[in-house]
Amino acid sequence: MQKIPMTANGYQRLEAELKHLKSVERPAVIRAISEAREHGDLSENAEYHAAKERQGFIEGRVMELEDKISRADVIDTSKMTGKTVRFGATVVLADEDSGEENTYQIVGVDEADIKSGLLSITAPLARALVGKSEGDAVEVAAPGGSKAYEIVSVVYK
Repeated sequence: MQKIPMTANGYQRLEAELKHLKSVERPAVIRAISEAREHGDLSENAEYHAAKERQGFIEGRVMELEDKISRADVIDTSKMTGKTVRFGATVVLADEDSGEENTYQIVGVDEADIKSGLLSITAPLARALVGKSEGDAVEVAAPGGSKAYEIVSVVYK
């Protein structure tokens, strides 16, 4: 069984989603199925079929979340130090062409959100950064061509 690396925030979000699905979504869909059954013939009952489909989605997501939570390897980034990029690092990068700076935290796959600056550990940019240090140059193959960045700073929060 392979462990899934994630930050404490990512783990808490998964637990919160699981709790919401079990305590809010699951009872709501059960009520919807019950109400739809009361309308009679199930073969032509669109509400019933929609509710059953929603129930299938919820149950699948619950199983997926329970699996991920059981395999979670929660990494406390606040106890990490150093200037080398590893999982959990917050990295400031300068685009060598434009000079524009961007900040990313390297996180687990399930918590990645590039618009929020959360970069998946499996992303090409993250893979290129891991093991590098402040001041190093990194080149990444991007869809629009190769991009070059300089690591301005590495911080663990």
